Amino acid sequence: MKTINNLKLKLIALFAVCLLIPSMGYAQDKIYYANGDWQFNVPINNGFANKASGWGMNFEGGYYVTPNIGVGLFLAYSTNHKYIPTETFTTGNSALTTNQQHSLFQLPFGVGVRYRVANEGMFEPYIGLKLGANYAQMSSYFSTYKVYDRNWGFYMSPEVGTNIWFTPNKTIGLNVAMYYGFATNKGTVMASDINNLNNFGFRVGLAF
Repeated sequence: MKTINNLKLKLIALFAVCLLIPSMGYAQDKIYYANGDWQFNVPINNGFANKASGWGMNFEGGYYVTPNIGVGLFLAYSTNHKYIPTETFTTGNSALTTNQQHSLFQLPFGVGVRYRVANEGMFEPYIGLKLGANYAQMSSYFSTYKVYDRNWGFYMSPEVGTNIWFTPNKTIGLNVAMYYGFATNKGTVMASDINNLNNFGFRVGLAF
């Protein structure tokens, strides 16, 4: 009976150690977050510039006001393109026949909220929501000319991601995230227009 009790105690102790292994050696309750990411952006239902593009970056940082809830600021940008074959545009008594290269630049910025699902071990998954403003410039390039429209809209972007820490004190790691972005921008260039902007994509970068 004594042997059985000792075995139970050893099994319980071994189980407790196994539970602690993911967090052993790694800092807990990190009070701030920051990351800089390369961003790949895919437009949705955007007839003006609908080509997916890796011309983008995302920067954000903030503090954890509780062990799991963080609040901070963000700034991102992306550029998407679309080639328009030669066509004729008519305005009054004037006509223009040309091809075009459309370009859409977006610069959202504002406040971000992050919920850290776990804060122990090398993996730190989270879900987040970004709210703010979105500056957009719609540009059409043809011949040696450029026509553009600049506009502003409200921006909202939910995301899910994780930090993967390289060091036990969590000073540097890898950030991976997927996001969806919606903005209320409206504008018109030549015969093309936008009425709201929808995007999704992913980010890969460094976490600090």
